[in-house]
Amino acid sequence: MINLEKVFFSHPGGTEVLKGLDLSVEKGQRIGIVGDNGSGKTTLLHVVMGLLRPTSGKVVLFGKECRKEEDFREARKRIGFVFQDSDDQLFCPTVAEDVAFGPRNLGFNASQSLSIARRVLDDLGISHLEKRVTYQLSTGEKRLSAIATALAMDPEILILDEPTAGLNRKSAARVLENLTCRVPGFLMVSHDAEFLGRCVSRVLKLEEGRLTSL
Repeated sequence: MINLEKVFFSHPGGTEVLKGLDLSVEKGQRIGIVGDNGSGKTTLLHVVMGLLRPTSGKVVLFGKECRKEEDFREARKRIGFVFQDSDDQLFCPTVAEDVAFGPRNLGFNASQSLSIARRVLDDLGISHLEKRVTYQLSTGEKRLSAIATALAMDPEILILDEPTAGLNRKSAARVLENLTCRVPGFLMVSHDAEFLGRCVSRVLKLEEGRLTSL
């Protein structure tokens, strides 16, 4: 589903972050990525999603090499992505509209999209946020709402950047339940070792620009 081959990435005028990195995520795999702050974990996820383009190397999604924005745009319809900063993900006036946005883009009508949004919000235990204005939410509420926007896409794979940041134990457990029950596979960056241990089957460490197995 995801293959990175000899990927290098440098920020403009900055140091090299990814240094010939290889990554393969097969269907149904649940992979966690750990690493020190500044090691490039978020950069790696952004390269997978086409939000950043590698200096060199290949990004192959669902068997197709992605080079142009159009290539990534098609692949994104099959991938759910949760940003590290929820404010980067929530842009509609209300939570329900944000969660329904993905299904609308997939071709569902307004009524169907709202129904999907309400089901996902209920599954995550945040139905009471449906009509809330997103910028007035707490950090934890924003995080859960952002996760809901990704789950509403019914993705083939989910990519998450620190999904439990700002969540209490009860909310984190609800997220874990939804991830393991609803999503076939995922690629997750997290500092939460306990959470990773309960939901992933393999952990990789990003160090000196490359991934190694733990």
